[in-house]
Amino acid sequence: MRLFASRSTLTAAGVAVAVAAALAAGPGTAVAGPAPAPPAPAERVEVEVPGPERGGFAGSGHVTVPAAGLGRPAPRLSGAAAETDGTVTKIVDGGPTGDRLDVVVIGDGYTAAELPRFHDDARAKWGEITAVEPYTTYRNLFNVWTVDAVSRQSGVTGDPDRATVRDTALGAYFWCGDIERLLCVDQERVDAYVALAPEADLVIVLANSAKYGGAGYNERSETLGYAGISTASARNAQSGQVAVHETGHSLGGLADEYFYPGTPGYERYTGKEPGEPNTSTLDAGGMAARQAKWYRWLGEESPDGGRVGAFEGGGYFETGLYRPTDGSLMRFLDKPFNLPGVEAMIAGFYRYARPATALTPPGTTLTGGRPAAVSVPRLTGPDGRQLTIRWSLDGRDLPHLAGRTEVRPGQLGLRKPDFRTHRLTVTVEDRTDAVRDPALARTLRTTFDWRVRR
Repeated sequence: MRLFASRSTLTAAGVAVAVAAALAAGPGTAVAGPAPAPPAPAERVEVEVPGPERGGFAGSGHVTVPAAGLGRPAPRLSGAAAETDGTVTKIVDGGPTGDRLDVVVIGDGYTAAELPRFHDDARAKWGEITAVEPYTTYRNLFNVWTVDAVSRQSGVTGDPDRATVRDTALGAYFWCGDIERLLCVDQERVDAYVALAPEADLVIVLANSAKYGGAGYNERSETLGYAGISTASARNAQSGQVAVHETGHSLGGLADEYFYPGTPGYERYTGKEPGEPNTSTLDAGGMAARQAKWYRWLGEESPDGGRVGAFEGGGYFETGLYRPTDGSLMRFLDKPFNLPGVEAMIAGFYRYARPATALTPPGTTLTGGRPAAVSVPRLTGPDGRQLTIRWSLDGRDLPHLAGRTEVRPGQLGLRKPDFRTHRLTVTVEDRTDAVRDPALARTLRTTFDWRVRR
């Protein structure tokens, strides 16, 4: 989870002060008025607040909210609605679950009659996400599943106004934490639907709404294992950008690069070196001298504009922390990830996905015409680059077989008679220039072995 540098949890009131100072008079900031009745005491979780719709900032701090949302009971379903509820559909098939990053999309505020619209909204939102690099290049590393959550009423609480209350499957609501654009859910209800899908790695909740809003629940689920929950309005393009930003935290382990100018307590960072790869207490000279953080990218042209350097301000602090570029997606919506961010995201993808699937069970013995076969996803980036496939026999490279996804014993040049057992190995690797850290680069490969007899 993206925490403040003190690693302590701020109160909602404290964050509201910071947000107001940084984004004064921005659309959707907290307003005076009676708050909804508080739910019964429950576990509280920290969520990231999206920045104002027209303010440009990707986020505006964090608040703690009840994990149970508004604490209302789940709606009761009967008949056809109950039978449809919980239906799981694979809308993007990238390969076996164990070898792909599995995204689970759940809708809220869709009645049984509106489920076709939910499926269309899910495909459209995934299209928005995969329009952003490195998702564009690596889209075939993903599976996307929808889980039908049937609501009794259409729409969600807080849309179009604060007085609107809807009876929905996940209890999604705007005005969470007294902030109009903060779209929260009942996590227990979300988890009940996530558990129906195969091994979720990332969860997206789509509200049946065109109103701007979202939230980032960037904690790893201890029970289900997913990296985080992003909430978004289904038919608001800016909400899609919020969702991508949140995956920067949950998948890439990236820090926020925005900060609060002139806000008490955030004038200067004085803590230890942050663990996230895109903020540092070191300036460019210090990074180069110590070969630390993003030093390998210094001076390179970045997709978000300008060259990678060390720009002061980030991690919520105006001074004392540096960010790699002036305005990446971790600071502003509608911007690309910067180069260190792209590297972190690719490494994050490969923490859940593998660059190859063994079609022939590894460790088995191949005789006669039985092949060793693998399936390798195709990259879809603008440069046409593909994953490399190398074969070796007893540790000796077989360059004439490079690039093949299937090899038969007869192609190995073994002489008859030969009663020895040989080891055939395939290594599939992503040799992208976008990953320069050798430790991360080593995670972008997969190796399978088989025994071979003539």
